[in-house]
Amino acid sequence: MDCSPTFESLKLSRQILADIRQAGFAAPTPIQAQAIPPALTGSDVIGCAQTGTGKTAAFVIPIIQRLAGEAGLRALVLAPTRELALQTQECFDALGGASRIRSIALIGGEAMGPQLEALRRRPDVVVATPGRLLDHLDRRSLSFGSIRTLVLDEADRMLDMGFAPQIERILKHVPLDRQTLCFSATMPPAMERLVRGHLVRPVRVQIGLPARPVGKVSQVVYPLSRDEKTPLLLSLLRGERGKVLVFTRTKHRADRVARVVGAAGHRVARLHADRSQSQRRQALDGFRAGRYQVLVATDVAARGIDVANISHVINYDLPGTPEDYIHRIGRTARAEASGLASSFAAPEERDQLRAIERHLGQPLRREGGRARSNHA
Repeated sequence: MDCSPTFESLKLSRQILADIRQAGFAAPTPIQAQAIPPALTGSDVIGCAQTGTGKTAAFVIPIIQRLAGEAGLRALVLAPTRELALQTQECFDALGGASRIRSIALIGGEAMGPQLEALRRRPDVVVATPGRLLDHLDRRSLSFGSIRTLVLDEADRMLDMGFAPQIERILKHVPLDRQTLCFSATMPPAMERLVRGHLVRPVRVQIGLPARPVGKVSQVVYPLSRDEKTPLLLSLLRGERGKVLVFTRTKHRADRVARVVGAAGHRVARLHADRSQSQRRQALDGFRAGRYQVLVATDVAARGIDVANISHVINYDLPGTPEDYIHRIGRTARAEASGLASSFAAPEERDQLRAIERHLGQPLRREGGRARSNHA
């Protein structure tokens, strides 16, 4: 008898289960199965897991369930980078629709006006980078007095980036009786000090490093410029007969790439958090059934998807971490099948490529394929 955990066994609400199904999540990952139950009870949790193991949903799901039916700002998520903050907010959008949970991202590099307007609409969840959150705190544009749950996502990375003083200052303004969820890839001494000072009898969840890709995935990288990505993508698709999953780093680029691919005559669908539930379901069902040959997706929207017979994964944009790379290319070569993973590497993505190759312990095979056109 299969005793593997299911989302239903985690005692989640009907609304969240509906959104989980709509998002295409097949079953909880180990970090989700172990972190969600204590988080639902209000316990503090330390989750030690790499990016790409499903840790975002491990805190998003219990937050949504605990906030359902309440009004006003109740949860605060701190993230080290703008990109991670946006991806996390996208996950709240994808999984909080039926529960009517509203989230916003407060990140640097964007105008304050739209953020102030978003705060006036009284979101339930704020996802923020430390610097921009303190900007709003100084302006008194938001108050932390009603916060029930605080999340420190990639906490070790925030400390490495020198955010310890900002985190300490933020923690002074959050209620002491809050729940704190702390997720980290490692537990250096600075992390242990943070945990001892601010978490109360935390439940510790430790998940091992993700495996390297299986041997039946052929991996190739195309060094090129941004302008050459779209022509190369179209060239690869012309010779492809199987299902193709294309990853982009943003939902806006997913839209643009899908439009270009569709205009070239391919049957294509999009998957990201700005798509409605019915649109996401239609995209997934159509991709599984073969009505769409190409699915263009963001990392967060695609996590948990279980689609058989994907022959080719294309990284239109390189992911931010090696773990995300492993997670992406693991979509192909399932059930002893073979598969191909092609990655486009622009000069500005050189650091990501080096990190991926260090993680793999070997260089990826280089291919040509340069072409000229405007990028998507």
